[in-house]
Amino acid sequence: MISKDREYRQFNLEPNEEMHASGYACIFESPTVMYEMNGIQYKEVIDRKAFDNCEMRDVVMNYNHGGKPVARTKNGTLKLLVDATGLKIDSDLSGTDEARKLHEEIKGGYIDKMSFAFIVSKDEYDRETHTRRITGIKRLYDVAAVDIPAYDTTSISARSFFQAEAEKEVAEANKCKMRLRKLKLKMEAMK
Repeated sequence: MISKDREYRQFNLEPNEEMHASGYACIFESPTVMYEMNGIQYKEVIDRKAFDNCEMRDVVMNYNHGGKPVARTKNGTLKLLVDATGLKIDSDLSGTDEARKLHEEIKGGYIDKMSFAFIVSKDEYDRETHTRRITGIKRLYDVAAVDIPAYDTTSISARSFFQAEAEKEVAEANKCKMRLRKLKLKMEAMK
């Protein structure tokens, strides 16, 4: 189930023969275009220290951010490791029928992407480069195997963040244009 208070991202996922799947739910320092408006790309980067104070005590793995969990940190079937590349996962998918089915779908190449659901605690926005840098993640809710990693379903909060930034920039540019027109009219009236 997609929740509007969380943000979602996708990355690759790979199976192995022992009913495990592993991959990266997050890649650090990799700019991703999250939104585009008027030819301007709005990007996001996850900082390599974003998970430093993140709550990851009970994280589940599921399919498309919904349904029954197929692995979980609480019972040891899901392992999370923050390394130099990003947030790495290793999941034991032998425990339930849903998990075994998901493993077969990953192994068959039907599902090969990952996504993660989280709440941001700290971020920065560079208006010149139109880049949001997430420097703190408060809570990691799930990592998910996803079949279609389309941003229209996996970045609900991020889209609204970037859309708001784009709209602010357009509004400011319009204000400047109006001020210049008024100033020009005043100057012409003074002649």
